[in-house]
Amino acid sequence: MKSVGNHEDSVLEMLRTDENFALEYLVAALEEIDEEGGESVFLTAVRRVVEARGGFAAVSNATGLNRGNLYRQFSADGNPGLSTLLKVLSAVGLGLSKVVAHSQDDQEHTAA
Repeated sequence: MKSVGNHEDSVLEMLRTDENFALEYLVAALEEIDEEGGESVFLTAVRRVVEARGGFAAVSNATGLNRGNLYRQFSADGNPGLSTLLKVLSAVGLGLSKVVAHSQDDQEHTAA
């Protein structure tokens, strides 16, 4: 069980410190969004990035959004609005445009 904890800690550390890894993580989740359960996968990925990069309290302070609502909206069965998603990703330094651009960069590198 300890190795699972170490893996989780490593993933969280990489999400916190490595922007490229965090973008890849979100891109991978975004690619599944149209699949069954894909929305939950994406919301969980956003939640983990938020938790790694300061948590919902910091995002709440930065955005003025209610912390309790953020927890609910970014749960696996949450349903945040687009403006909330944009504010949250921006608050953790990974705006949606960065995620999309990173996805396009990956597609171009794969095609080359």
